[in-house]
Amino acid sequence: MNEKYNVYLVSDSTGETLDRIFLSLQSQFANFIYQKKEFAFVRTEHQIDKIIKECTDLENTIILYTIVETKLAKYIASQSQKKNVPCFGILGNLILSFSKLLNQKAIHKPSAQHVLDEDYYKRIEAIQFTMSHDDGKKIDDVNNADVILLGVSRTSKTPTSIYLANRGYKTINIPLVLNQNIPEGLTQNTKACIVGLVADPERLADIRRNRVAIMKDHKLKDYTDLGFIKKEINDSKNFFKKNNWPIIDVTRRSVEETAASILKIIEIKKNK
Repeated sequence: MNEKYNVYLVSDSTGETLDRIFLSLQSQFANFIYQKKEFAFVRTEHQIDKIIKECTDLENTIILYTIVETKLAKYIASQSQKKNVPCFGILGNLILSFSKLLNQKAIHKPSAQHVLDEDYYKRIEAIQFTMSHDDGKKIDDVNNADVILLGVSRTSKTPTSIYLANRGYKTINIPLVLNQNIPEGLTQNTKACIVGLVADPERLADIRRNRVAIMKDHKLKDYTDLGFIKKEINDSKNFFKKNNWPIIDVTRRSVEETAASILKIIEIKKNK
């Protein structure tokens, strides 16, 4: 029987970076059973002492930390070593290596990546734009979008749009619904990156059935009918091909993977 580990994620900022790194790390181990506890904005030795004390009261404890202030990073490393708690600094060696490579000292300032600069406000604007244009809303200003996603229902248009918005891209997603006209001028739009999203019909049918069960609306017969869904997907593929729009199959892709493919398409489009 596999042992259960207590994983402590300690950050001097929001903890977002550390959480993403741990997510990538744990995904590489199929039988890694753990309970995670997160500590954000840890910036004093007193806070670290409380965390170390809690760790020593438990078995199979691991500490991962992102602390950029040198003195505090050394403190958590030394204190955990004294208590025989495995402890790993995520950014320390990388910052040191970059410092040597760039021949300049790092500022070692917590939350340095969270600044109210032009890029930050660009992301906020993109998020606001994307939320107000979700699911085919306000499609009269498609020329203001950076990315336009099209696809039949439940092809991950909304979550992908939100992810791209967080990267600073104004995104409109438009559902392809039977007998619904697409926005005028969309096929002539050369500014935005237009991408068609498709999925395996059987997988889509499962997702839609679950959706209908939650909604408790059993009148949507065509919505979950496999034959109808196959036609929807085929029609959408033909529509995308007719307009020379790139197509991404989201069946076995996470939102992050789909977004990464779209960002690659944007890059190729820019370099043409």
